Amino acid sequence: MFNLVRRDVILQKRQLLIFIPFIMFFVIMESHPALTFLVASIFIPFNAFAYDEKAETNILLNSLPYTRKEIIASRYIGAIIYMVLAIGVASVALFVSNTSYTITDIAIGLFLLFSAFTFPLFYIFKPGYIFYVVLVSFLLLAGIGPSVVIFLAENLTAMTDFINSLSIPVIYTGAAVVVMFFYVASWRITTTIYQRKTF
Repeated sequence: MFNLVRRDVILQKRQLLIFIPFIMFFVIMESHPALTFLVASIFIPFNAFAYDEKAETNILLNSLPYTRKEIIASRYIGAIIYMVLAIGVASVALFVSNTSYTITDIAIGLFLLFSAFTFPLFYIFKPGYIFYVVLVSFLLLAGIGPSVVIFLAENLTAMTDFINSLSIPVIYTGAAVVVMFFYVASWRITTTIYQRKTF
């Protein structure tokens, strides 16, 4: 199964040449570190989906000695592996540019949530369109997401006060549990969709 994870990197070796310049662009433009980490994390997994859409790779994958569960597992496990590697590269880029960031800026939860909601879409909708839908959705979320969070924090004062009354470890633990729940649920949903799909 890990050969499938490695396959994504091998197939994208040309795109990976622009990975560091791509990250450096966000660093030079002084984007928020959380956005830089998030963009770095989605680069490889979503490029893999885009490549598979163009090449109709699922027909080939299903002819290999892997079960459909293993194919989907390689996507979800691979996304976590690439996220960790991307965080390392982005951290070095921010360090070299003397840009300060905190542990909360690493945005692991944001990446896993975004992946949880978008990965199933690649197996629900027809190839050729979903990558662009996901790209536009990501840009919209990045643009309006912070404003929505601020608006909700100002208007849902009871919830804001409750969250503020919790300790930092409790907040992080609760957030981690919620994020992992959505990621695992997404994994199971995508597996079910993929097992029923015909190629």
